[in-house]
Amino acid sequence: MKMFLISDNVDTYTGMRLAGVDGVVVHEREELYEALQNVLKDKTVGIVLLTEKFGKEFPDLIDEFRLERKMPLLVEIPDRHGTGRRKDFITSYITEAIGLKL
Repeated sequence: MKMFLISDNVDTYTGMRLAGVDGVVVHEREELYEALQNVLKDKTVGIVLLTEKFGKEFPDLIDEFRLERKMPLLVEIPDRHGTGRRKDFITSYITEAIGLKL
């Protein structure tokens, strides 16, 4: 199975192309929706990489695709500016899940 990138900037797209991952650069909600629809038609794509900006700007659209389908797996990745998450985001998830501070 292949990976496919949907990015909001050319730098991330270029880096992933150098790693052998195909993709597209989109900026608007309609473009993102169309790109996701096109990827879903390709049965050889198993993982779709999305820059985190899409998860923040269009969470309803991303959640809709995640809930309706098992494949492909949608994974949010940081772009060249880094992640918008706190440094201890994994620790905080564990703390919330088990109720103990690590």
